[in-house]
Amino acid sequence: MGWFEALVLGLVQGLTEFLPISSSAHLRITAALAGWDDPGAAFTAVTQIGTELAVILYFGKKIGRILMAWFFSIYKKEWRHDPDARLGWLIIVGSLPIVVLGLLLQDAIDRSFRDLRITATTLIVFGLILLVADRVAKQRRNLDHLTVPHGLGFGFAQALALIPGVSRSGGTTSAGLLMGYTRADAAEYSFLLAVPAVFGSGLYKLTDIGKNGEAAQWGPTILATLVAFGVGYLVIAWLMSYIKKRSFVPFVVYRVALGLILFLLIFSGVLDPNAGPAHT
Repeated sequence: MGWFEALVLGLVQGLTEFLPISSSAHLRITAALAGWDDPGAAFTAVTQIGTELAVILYFGKKIGRILMAWFFSIYKKEWRHDPDARLGWLIIVGSLPIVVLGLLLQDAIDRSFRDLRITATTLIVFGLILLVADRVAKQRRNLDHLTVPHGLGFGFAQALALIPGVSRSGGTTSAGLLMGYTRADAAEYSFLLAVPAVFGSGLYKLTDIGKNGEAAQWGPTILATLVAFGVGYLVIAWLMSYIKKRSFVPFVVYRVALGLILFLLIFSGVLDPNAGPAHT
């Protein structure tokens, strides 16, 4: 992987990580259209650390309160009903599905899930699910109403994003809307829930950079991660303002259109759905 390629993929990661359009799908599609090797699951996981650092910066005060309250709740009874402590425990609960499924499905994540036909299908299907969720959502709940079953619901939706095209933010936000949460609160919990999962995945995949057929190398990967951090911060700020006033319909239209175009390119022979070293 060259420096220019890393710069482009870092921009793509930062622009798409928090929008409900799937950053992993866009990294895969961008590389395929440009004729580059598939950057691989490890590159995706590591560059996502950059975007999650943007989450920590944007929600820094809230994350600090959650960590403090959660820590005190471990050994002080009076803190166990604190809303921030409770949210901290529910972030842990919501993280369990992706940890378990990520380990069980590791080979599929690295190989078969990266088939562009799967990506095209999930872009369309989960785009339509987001549309339904956005239309039927009652939006009566905020994070104070979060329960263990709801946390697990968010968590399983996040785990679906192990498949490129689903979208971590799109899947978890759809789940939140279907459970009655507001767009803003569903998105906020989605971002907070992603922090431990992404850091865990990124650190776990660090040793794969430059190995096992991965196209990515250390220098370019670090550049892409830094670019993703800067761009991702700007996207979070814009999205949190946008969803308070507007619906997800434009993102649904984009997802469906991209999925259909991807199918057209695949079946016309322009794109090889299994291109890249991840499938050798």
